[in-house]
Amino acid sequence: MRTQLQKFTAFTNTLLPHETEYLLSIQQFNDEERLGILRLVNHNCHQIDQFTPYDTAIDKRKYNHLQNWIATRLSKIDVDEHFQWMINMEQKIMTDSIQISEEKELLKAIRKYQHPGFFFTKFYELVEQYRHFLLIRIRYADHEKASVFLDTFREDYLFSKSVHERLHTATLDIIGQYSGKNTESIQWEEWLTDVFYNEKLDGLNRYLALVRLTFISFNYRKFELLRDKFDYLDAQFSTGRYYSKRLLLNYYSNRLMLHSSFQEYDKAAYYGYLSVRHKNHDYIHYVNNLCAVLLRMQRHHKAYQLMKNALPEMKVTKNQHSKVGFVAFYIETLNKNQLYKNAESYGDIFLRAYSKEILEYRWHLFFTVYFEALLRQNHTDKLLKIARKYKLQELDLHYQSKATYLPSIPIYIQVAQYKESLINRKTIHSQLAAYLEQYAGDKDKSISFNKQLSGLKDLIPEIVNHLQGLKWQV
Repeated sequence: MRTQLQKFTAFTNTLLPHETEYLLSIQQFNDEERLGILRLVNHNCHQIDQFTPYDTAIDKRKYNHLQNWIATRLSKIDVDEHFQWMINMEQKIMTDSIQISEEKELLKAIRKYQHPGFFFTKFYELVEQYRHFLLIRIRYADHEKASVFLDTFREDYLFSKSVHERLHTATLDIIGQYSGKNTESIQWEEWLTDVFYNEKLDGLNRYLALVRLTFISFNYRKFELLRDKFDYLDAQFSTGRYYSKRLLLNYYSNRLMLHSSFQEYDKAAYYGYLSVRHKNHDYIHYVNNLCAVLLRMQRHHKAYQLMKNALPEMKVTKNQHSKVGFVAFYIETLNKNQLYKNAESYGDIFLRAYSKEILEYRWHLFFTVYFEALLRQNHTDKLLKIARKYKLQELDLHYQSKATYLPSIPIYIQVAQYKESLINRKTIHSQLAAYLEQYAGDKDKSISFNKQLSGLKDLIPEIVNHLQGLKWQV
């Protein structure tokens, strides 16, 4: 029985709150013990650091039954599983290998289709392929059923395709600006909002619109535009609509970023831990986001343990943006735990192996934390050589257009130059004072810069102490 409960516990530990809330809403159990187990599963699912053990006195067959029931019910509404089913059906139609039982299943899906489905355009194209299959075999009755479906939803299909194409055009501007290019994306906010709230449109386009609105919110630091949309989506997920574990994990990670933006760090960490409960293609990206929140909460050891545990997944990920980001956050956790020698060593190894990827993706984040490790060990000459080798001051000039930009790289270079006697005290003092004045009118940047300034106190105390005494006069 212990082995069975361990298996059941491991299974339920991967479940997510919206999954268990949905299951509770549809259950019709007459057995109070089964219902009690499901309620406890839901309770545990909402917890992060606490766990209530399951009752080993209950017949183990009830746990087996409930596990199978949960898996079956979630599978039936999983849009990703439905997409995979469509792919398999399409392959069998194209290779003339579809079975009679599978055709009956497809015809039933056509007959019972409720618009709009999440992957509506894919289903529409599947029916198009099936219609060809039917006509060449002179199966007029079934061909007529497929034709009626296609005629009924033709305009909806064309509209969804046009929206999807325009989403790509919008993404070019949005991601271009997010990556530091000289583009604007705010012009897409209204249209994307209309797409998201359009309940006649397929779920995929609506969700893609929300993802792009999330990027716009970071481009312009307009986080308030997201809260009502996330609350709306939360209600949709609770009813089982548009469900898949992948989408829920992504939603939780996006909620982390939303709450973090409003400095609601406890909520952000809660959603962050939910986002890493199950490992998928974006797991390392979600780990990075959670680590950033834990560091802001000064939970340095927890952040270090999180990153250390995720190292095996980082090493095999094909997403270079996430890989570089992970290494940067890992180095930062080492710095925060005063493991500066380890941080420098890890940075050295990664820079030698992945310098191209670092420069292509998150170079600013990587060199910021790597340079801190060097400065903390007074390796100033090494820092300056690396800055020259990779032309970081030139790169930084192009990076300044980002809404979240802070002059971390120039400041670390100037501190190193000051310690190497390449510039004098007056020069570095005046430059830091200029930054204070520049950010005085921006509350968020002013707070962030002053935190950065405080972090330099151990390195250049004579300058920082004087500046902090003057900053309210600037």
